[in-house]
Amino acid sequence: MKISIIIPAYNEEKRILNTLESYSSYFEKLRKKNKLNYEILVAINKTNDRTLKIVKSFKKKNKRIQYINLPKGGKGYAITEGFRVLLKKDFDYIGFVDADMATSPEAFYDLFLNIEGRDGIIGSRYLPGARVNPKQSLQRIIVSRVFNFIIRSLLFLPYKDSQCGAKIFKKEAIKTVLPTLTMSQWAFDIDILYNLKKFGFKIREYPTVWADKEYSKINFMKAGPKMMLAVIRLRILNSPLRDMMRVYVLFRKKK
Repeated sequence: MKISIIIPAYNEEKRILNTLESYSSYFEKLRKKNKLNYEILVAINKTNDRTLKIVKSFKKKNKRIQYINLPKGGKGYAITEGFRVLLKKDFDYIGFVDADMATSPEAFYDLFLNIEGRDGIIGSRYLPGARVNPKQSLQRIIVSRVFNFIIRSLLFLPYKDSQCGAKIFKKEAIKTVLPTLTMSQWAFDIDILYNLKKFGFKIREYPTVWADKEYSKINFMKAGPKMMLAVIRLRILNSPLRDMMRVYVLFRKKK
């Protein structure tokens, strides 16, 4: 089996070296034991710090570390461009994980081991058996649960945690849904899960081990409204209202 792991990286000079060292060391041991072959693709998106320099330097130590340097930002955009690169290569699975090590390499590999014939698997912090350390604040839990309720209500997705940063999919599943993805940032995870469901792919949600990090880049109070609008837009684009929306856009352009 061969897997490629995409790590989107925006101004990650404080964390990317530790992440690459940890993932590289762990997956090298698996490769040498003939358990799993791998590649790590760092999708550097519009960085203006030393992230690129650090990745280039580490790549010299391990030829299985690759990178792309993208001209504009957005986590979803970086992962999507990573998909485009990897679909041209010989991999059985394509996954992605955040650069902050909230998901350890051990936890990521545990996801892989538990796909169990499905077309993919996503980590969950809210299923029984999940371990979150340190525990999330009450405010963050409330915001997350309200957001998840709205996602489940509008898009009929069965997952309790669509936003966990660790996901793995079969290459064929990614190849099928890639042309349908429209969200580049705020609702990317929801967009890909929605389209996988629409095409009939079976995705397992599995309890994971997740560690909250001090330097989280997401302010949920500020990002929440943007994420909500993105979900509503996704719902409209996948409903009869999409044609009315296109007419309105054309009308506005003519004016």
